[in-house]
Amino acid sequence: MSRVHATALVDPQAELADSVSVGPYAVIGAGVRIAAGTTVGPHVVIEGPTSIGRDNRIHAHAVLGGAPQDMKYRDEPTALHIGDRNTIREFCTFNRGTVQDGGVTRVGDDNWVMAYVHIAHDVQLGNHTVLANNATLAGHVQVGDWAIIGGLTGVHQFCKVGAHVMTGFQSHVSQDVPPFMTVAGHPLAVHGINAEGLKRRGFSRERIVGIRQLHRLLYRDGLTLDKARAAIAALQDSVEGGNPDITALLDFLSSSTRGIVR
Repeated sequence: MSRVHATALVDPQAELADSVSVGPYAVIGAGVRIAAGTTVGPHVVIEGPTSIGRDNRIHAHAVLGGAPQDMKYRDEPTALHIGDRNTIREFCTFNRGTVQDGGVTRVGDDNWVMAYVHIAHDVQLGNHTVLANNATLAGHVQVGDWAIIGGLTGVHQFCKVGAHVMTGFQSHVSQDVPPFMTVAGHPLAVHGINAEGLKRRGFSRERIVGIRQLHRLLYRDGLTLDKARAAIAALQDSVEGGNPDITALLDFLSSSTRGIVR
């Protein structure tokens, strides 16, 4: 049976799996589904439609599934989907999506989300990310797997942050950040690749050298963006195991709508 504290309020139309734990004074509304092993801390508020996967740890005073902070919102039945094994610390706010986008705000698996983080409507957050204290993702932002968003960083609406990116403390992200890069400051600037993060994730020395070459072509050789893309494409098959990295970067550049930090 679910372990629900006597002071918690759980709507009869919420669905809680066995072994879900709900702390004191938590409020769980209709249309909320929570899978096995998830812990909901004291004073947490979860509104539906929201689905939460397995083995998440939701700390005190988080508010999940609230209506989007969008003046166009007219009570449409949009949703928040949260995956498995996420840590969501105190006072985080995750909003549901809007019909102007896909209607779903989505948080993947194994994310580490620190206190006071805001995830706005229609955000698509990947897997294994870290969002440090007070990071703010505006509406429609996309964040790739293994990205690290520094404390007090703001990401402008519709921006994309690529996989394995690291943003420094208090960064102002108003353009797309390509995969593998380290960025910081206001105005935002690229300061190299996230080499330490790539090492921790098991990237070989050869692959990291190859990614350094991608960075040089994109940021250091004085090439136009079109010429840099052509030079990057020409590197296919030049580094053992490096083709997925080249493809990831080229796909990101092709999909950019706000222009890249450069």
